[in-house]
This record gives sequence, structure tokens and C-alpha cells, in this order.
Amino acid sequence: MQLSQLLSALAQKEVHGDPHVEIGGLAYDSRRVRPGDLFVAIKGLNADGHDYIPQAIERGAVAIVGERPFLRPTIPYVLVPNSRRALALLSAAFHGYPARSLRVIGVTGTDGKTTTVNLIRAILEAWGHRAGTISTVNAIIGGRCYDTGLHTTTPEAPDVQRYLARMVAAGAEYAVLEATSHGLDQHRVTGCDFDVAVLTNITHEHLDYHRTFERYRQAKARLFRSLATSFRKPGTPKVAVLNADDASFAHFRAIPADRHLSYGLQRPADVTARGIVHSPKATTFVAVTPDGEFEVRTPLIGPFNVYNVLAAIAVGVSQGVPFEAMRRGIAGFRGVEGRMERVDLGQDFAAIVDFAHTPNALRRALEAARGLARGRVIVVFGCPGLRDAAKRPMMGEVAGRLADRIVLTADDPRTEDVNDIIAQIAEGCERAGRREGEDYWRVPDRAEAIEFAVGMARAGDVVIAAGKGHERSLALGTEEIPWSDRETLRRAIERRLKRGFDRRRGMK
Repeated sequence: MQLSQLLSALAQKEVHGDPHVEIGGLAYDSRRVRPGDLFVAIKGLNADGHDYIPQAIERGAVAIVGERPFLRPTIPYVLVPNSRRALALLSAAFHGYPARSLRVIGVTGTDGKTTTVNLIRAILEAWGHRAGTISTVNAIIGGRCYDTGLHTTTPEAPDVQRYLARMVAAGAEYAVLEATSHGLDQHRVTGCDFDVAVLTNITHEHLDYHRTFERYRQAKARLFRSLATSFRKPGTPKVAVLNADDASFAHFRAIPADRHLSYGLQRPADVTARGIVHSPKATTFVAVTPDGEFEVRTPLIGPFNVYNVLAAIAVGVSQGVPFEAMRRGIAGFRGVEGRMERVDLGQDFAAIVDFAHTPNALRRALEAARGLARGRVIVVFGCPGLRDAAKRPMMGEVAGRLADRIVLTADDPRTEDVNDIIAQIAEGCERAGRREGEDYWRVPDRAEAIEFAVGMARAGDVVIAAGKGHERSLALGTEEIPWSDRETLRRAIERRLKRGFDRRRGMK
């Protein structure tokens, strides 16, 4: 494809050099440039791609896009106002604008995004439509699962567009995308031409990056504002699906869309539930929609999952999905890896892995655990290093109020001292009236912390390891080491069961 063809995607640009050079691919990392690539120089948090333009040229880049003037370029150079936005639009053009061949649903919010994305896919597929997903856990396309990275954020724009192109090639009709605040703020989903925007909730998170709650909320709002400016597909209205119970509902309701659909339990909403019954293995209720009512049974547990299901139902209503398809899709969806995921080896206490890493998510996870417990709730968690420090005492206070036993440990400390992080969480535990050595403990090694929690569990208790969920690595110092909360919890339970078996046999 010629550079001039790609550049038609950019409304604002200043081209220096021959625009007819052939482009074989796009790159934003100079180390991954291949001969014939267009290199897009991006200014990141820790490095500036403009400083690596010479290396990109050495590796074979045939043209450069950047937002800083480049003196005496030896190859075509395109000056743009925003390199990240340009990268997204160029990626969409390079892949033939795949989103325009799909109905695209975006889900944003602080909590519940991944579960809601996958619930929507389950409903659409039960209706007989092919749907692909891109989430912070993985991408699912044509029955295949693709890893989207070690830690949870929206993939970069070239990856998003490549996945969308694969969906089109696989015959998908729908794409359901998880849109994080970072992904929206950094234009990773720009060019996705959304048709439906969904909000789960907005609570305290990522203020290390966004600095203020209002800037965080505005990043989320980009998804909804894009409805008015994105490509319009024939016969496809632009729909906003909003949580009526969220404090930001009015703010988002004011953003224009062809149709607004609300869901909730506490305030008047288009989609709601009555007769909710929670049990350790399922949740049942009657869904009430503008088109009628139907019974819902889901294996997902906890009051917060009712909201996730209602959000998915509201999307189904917007797309005209029959009630029976929604009922089957919801009933058949078993959940997402690392989201209230049980580890059951026959032990006499419940063991759960959950991704809860915000104050609100931890609150909801502990409330759900309380509903499962015949005994105590024991939680193991920490807070990431080099990230939003303000939430650390907040999470400690949540745990102090809702859990019976608390084990504070590492959660991606990176280059921060894990003991300093734990001390900040412990301040919140103390505020909630907890005392170290009586009902909360500091165990910096995460494997030892999980072992410690399992060791104190009694029949009927619930042990919940929170914060890592599905993640496959632990960030220690400047390295990523292999990690799995699920496997660590499983091994701890196995050792406990073996010790009990050995004692019964009279062995030491």
C-alpha cells in the first residue's frame, strides 16, 4: 500500500518527501521495525519514540510519522498533531477499516468490563451470530484464543485493528471490545467505529495516570463521545448503555446518542431485575425490559454480577436479541478466568481467585464471599507498586470492614519496597479497628501469604486471593516472573490436604 493511500486517513498532516513510497507494515517500536515499514514515533511515559527514529531508519523504515519536527529527513516524514491518534487511524486504514464491516460494541468502566464483554458475546452467539472479543484477558476470534499481554490494558492500536481484521476474515458479524481508560486516553481504540457504548461503573482507580477523578471520567467518556463522530453503518443506530445506579449516570446520559438504555436495581431503569435469589452456585432473577420479562439463571455469583448480566441484557435489547437466546447465553456462560473463580479440590472450605484490585471491586468480592461463607472470610491481597497509591489505605479499610482475617502481601510491587506498600494498606486496616497479629498479618511473599491463609482456614470458611486474577506474571523489581494465583492456591490446598491425610494415617 502506498503511503499516500494510508495518509488519506489523516485529516491533519504535513508531508515532507515522496508520499508514493510503498508501505509493507506499521511499527511503533523501533526494535520491531522491518524493512518497508512505516515507523510511527510515539512519546510514552518512559521513552520518546522520536529519539529512536535513526534506529528505525537503520532497521529499514521507509517513512516516518511523528509530532515533532524532524530536521533534514532522509526518507518521507509526516508531521501530525498527535502520533497516537495517527497510529490508530493509519492502522485502521492499513487493515481496510475492518470495524466498518462489523457491529462494534465497546464496554468501559472501572469494574466488570471483562465479564460483561464475554456475557455479551455469549448472548450474541446463542442468537446464532458470530462474535469476536478483545479484552484485557485475551482475544477470542473464530473459536481461537489469543494472548493480549501480561498485564491488563487494551492492546495497542495496530494489534486491535489486526484482531478486528481477523474477525472479518473469520466471518464475524460483531466485535465486543473492552475499552480501558488507558486505551481510550491513548487512542488505542480510535478508529474502531463503535455502534454501542456500555458503562459498567466509575469508581476510584488509575489516578496515578489520570491525576484526577474528573480526568479519569473524561477518558471513559471518550467512548460515548465517539458514537457521534464514528463511521455510520447503514441501518445501525448508535446506542449508549448506562448504569442508572452509578454516580456518573447523569454525566454520561447527557452525551448524545441515537438511543439511550439504562439498567440498574436502585433507581428507575429500562432494564432491571426482580425476585433476585443468590446461592453459592447460581443467581436467579426475572429480567424486566422495555420489551417484556424473562427468567434468568446464571452460574455467576455475587450481587455485582447481576449488574454485569443486566448490562449484557440491555445490549441484547438494543440489538433485538430474542429473550430465549439471552436466557441460553447467560445460563451457558461459566465466567471469566480469575473472576470469582473457585479452586475446589474437595477441601472443607471455599477457595476463590478474583481480580479485585480497586476499593469498590474488593468490596464487592468480599460481599460475595460473605454470601458463600458459613464461617469466616479470609482475604489475601496487596496493591501494585508505582501505581495509584491513594487507594492503598482505602483497600485496607474495605478489607478491615468486610473480612474476618486479612493477609497483606505483594501485588506487582515493581521497584517499590513491598513493605512500604503493605504499611500503607495496613493504615486502612487499623482505621477499621483491626490489630496486627490478631486479625491481620503482613506476609510480603505472595506464595507464603496464600499458604498462610489456607493454613488458618476452617470448615465453612472462604479464602479469597484478590488482585491478580488471570494474570500470568508478578512484577518484581524490573522483571516479570511467572505467576498464577490459581496454581499457587491449588498447591497450598494440596499440601494442606496431604498433611491431613498423613495425620490420619499416623505419619509425621
